[in-house]
Amino acid sequence: MIVSIPFPDRVEAGRALAERLAAEGDWNGALVLALPRGGVPVAYQVSTRLGLELDILVVRKLGTPGNHELAMGAIASGGIRVMNEDIVNYAHVSPTAIEAAIARETQELQRRELAYRGQRPRPAVQGRPVILIDDGLATGATMRAAVKAVRMQGAGSITVAAPVAAPETVMQLEKMADRVVCLHTPLHLYAIGNWYLNFDQTSDQEVQDLLRDSWTHGGKEHE
Repeated sequence: MIVSIPFPDRVEAGRALAERLAAEGDWNGALVLALPRGGVPVAYQVSTRLGLELDILVVRKLGTPGNHELAMGAIASGGIRVMNEDIVNYAHVSPTAIEAAIARETQELQRRELAYRGQRPRPAVQGRPVILIDDGLATGATMRAAVKAVRMQGAGSITVAAPVAAPETVMQLEKMADRVVCLHTPLHLYAIGNWYLNFDQTSDQEVQDLLRDSWTHGGKEHE
């Protein structure tokens, strides 16, 4: 399959990623976990193409005070915390500021869990192959937290998949996950949005609609 770069949008990126994964082996029984919000449209295409269960793993970036886009760490569902000590030291972030950021992002994490999942229980991870998907990986802080979370839940194997990622981030994640699948690793990533023609923010409603559709159809390919 010819991959168009930049990707037209997350849907097309997801379809291309799904074809790459389909060519890489048997994913029977695997669980696809999307990192909301942007990872959900991508993961939806993967789960539909491969006929796999789709769910979410809510992860929140911990932005550095004064520069929220610079991740000093991340938190994930289940109380998982991953810190980037190099960034913390470089930006001279105090322990008080770190705890304040964690408290703030924990509130948003819980809001998203309720908004997206409602009362639906979290999927069983123990012993299963898990595919973690986001729309792109810059510093990789949120994905590292996701990998740590599912590793602690006893995942049988962990594959990280994304349409685009920074090469150094891929190298870091290869040390944590069993496999990393990425369609494009530009030497100078700059920003994930640079590699999409349409990178509009994914809404809560879109996430809810895609999850509801996937849960209704059981991950099977449909019109």
